[in-house]
Amino acid sequence: MKSYLIGLGAVVVVGSLQTLSAAEISGKVKLDGTPKPEVEIQMDATCGKMHAGKVTTRHYVVGADKGLANVFVYIKKGAQKAPPAADAAPMIDQVGCMYEPYVVGAVAGQDVTFKNSDPVLHNVHATPKVNKEFNIAQPLKGQMTKKQFNEPEVLVRIKCDVHPWMFSYVGVAENPYFAVTDKDGNFTIKNVPAGTYTVEAFHLKAGAKTQEITVSDSDKKTAEFTLSVPAQ
Repeated sequence: MKSYLIGLGAVVVVGSLQTLSAAEISGKVKLDGTPKPEVEIQMDATCGKMHAGKVTTRHYVVGADKGLANVFVYIKKGAQKAPPAADAAPMIDQVGCMYEPYVVGAVAGQDVTFKNSDPVLHNVHATPKVNKEFNIAQPLKGQMTKKQFNEPEVLVRIKCDVHPWMFSYVGVAENPYFAVTDKDGNFTIKNVPAGTYTVEAFHLKAGAKTQEITVSDSDKKTAEFTLSVPAQ
């Protein structure tokens, strides 16, 4: 028993040291161009009462200094397959007849929790191109269901057939080296092993850009991407 505890302690120490020596890639994604104004969502009476004001689509969410939200930034090439972080627990909630968050990341094979926080019927309908399609009903408030996407795919669309304006997207990666930009376009990818990688910034409407980035142990690299509004 004593030798087992010593060995376990050594594994924990090694794992901690690896985390401490891992690199970090952070930066910002900006939008070039002016997108069309977002469209007001025409909700039914029940869902409309859950909001104090109007609710719009989220095709382009642009914040400070032209920062673009909801961009999935991930290591596309160069990294080995790896499990999710121990504290990672991706969830898509249904709140006010909207999916939150709009974009989330997950590792292939990882549990993604779908929750209904509304007192109305929703259904979670995944329409992937690579992974297996599923369609589950969630009639109860507080109901949670876990599903997995077993193959990498950027991005998997989630929709609600009951409320046709509801959409969310899951970026499924081979490893946990990804992030989703915040309201101002900022992102941070943590615990990246030393190496040279192709990093991609992918947006549903503005397309994708890649960069080759090399990091060493404990490195902190900055990367900036500029995506463009497609020609009308």
